[in-house]
Amino acid sequence: MSVISADWVVPVEGPPIENGAVVIGADGTIIAVGPSEELGRDDHHEGCVIVPGLVNAHSHIEYAVYAGFGDGLPFVPWIGMHVQRKGKLDNEDMLAIAMVGAHECLRSGITTIGDCSFSGETARAATATGLRAIVYVEVFGRDVTALDRFHEISARIEGELSSRVQLGVSPHAPYTCTADLYRACAALGIPQATHLAESAAEHDWLVDGAGDWSPLAELLVPPPGETGIRMLAAESLLGPRLMAAHCVHADAEEIALLAAHGVGVAHCPRSNGYLGCGIAPVEELRAAGVAVSIATDSPASTPSLDMFEEIRTAITDARARARRPDALSASDALELATLGGARVLGLADRIGSLVPGKQADLTVISLAGSPFDPVEDPVIAAVLGGSPDRVTATLVAGEQRYLKGTSGWPDSTRAARRARSRMLP
Repeated sequence: MSVISADWVVPVEGPPIENGAVVIGADGTIIAVGPSEELGRDDHHEGCVIVPGLVNAHSHIEYAVYAGFGDGLPFVPWIGMHVQRKGKLDNEDMLAIAMVGAHECLRSGITTIGDCSFSGETARAATATGLRAIVYVEVFGRDVTALDRFHEISARIEGELSSRVQLGVSPHAPYTCTADLYRACAALGIPQATHLAESAAEHDWLVDGAGDWSPLAELLVPPPGETGIRMLAAESLLGPRLMAAHCVHADAEEIALLAAHGVGVAHCPRSNGYLGCGIAPVEELRAAGVAVSIATDSPASTPSLDMFEEIRTAITDARARARRPDALSASDALELATLGGARVLGLADRIGSLVPGKQADLTVISLAGSPFDPVEDPVIAAVLGGSPDRVTATLVAGEQRYLKGTSGWPDSTRAARRARSRMLP
């Protein structure tokens, strides 16, 4: 048993605790949360706030060194560039990149990811670094033979799977997967992730077979004549085991469909903004009862795996869209980045908040010397003042997986930089 304490503990499910502590059992679960004067101060972090480990429900850590490629390009040629450059890498390159991505997640206070993985190497990286993960192996195609690739990858990474690293499947999107392929993926009985209603180009192709996607028709599936959300609903393929990333262009009827079928949404505001896709209707989704999380997507479309910047962007986007300063509070945003992510991934009974019985996934954030010091409101201070540079420790199941100043990964960083060099023109 161990005790970790700080100036503040923010359980998320419950009010902040000044001079708080978390008692961790030998099995990595939380035994108690409360005042440190009652529970102890074995491992005290002065000037810090302890929050639940951040849950990044939609990532692609195999793209951790793709930053800046095609910045400013429209969505369709941007995707084309990334497909072409990714083709220059092998699995070992992707593992090296995923290792860097996993470490960057831990440095950003992220303890769990829902990762859409092209090669499956995310599983090896998560196991090696101790990151908790659902690894959604991506599939693309017009028929169920596309699952052959999924079965090959899942067999290769089987030895990396555990209670902490789970297997999922990602039928990529309605413009790259038919309804039959979605159905075959659902029949696997494992968690699913997909991209839905991300861009105007997606809508134009699916509904009218027109727009920016038209030149790539041979690489896409035939347009169904309706949006992806409506198509999946008509085929009875929406459900609580399906997580949808983005949903920027979901209208009121589609939001109602997501809510009625229990589909969670991973909101990626920086990716949506940098790619010019728009601002997702987060307030409307939440009001309808849709489980929403905040997620980084990948450094292919955002500058980093910095969850603090993602949270702050979610706040500014929500307030700008609603034209109200109370549209998304710091407290609500932190919940979306922790317990909200756990709900979207189907893991809320295990992670996402600091309560007895859950896994001891913790992030320790130093606010010493920040504009928020001395701290008035620990939630506002952590959300508006947090950054990877202020994360002092990240624990997964009670095990320290990142400690500022001592955790390094030079070998994987060098290998990942070599892989990036091969992708440059």
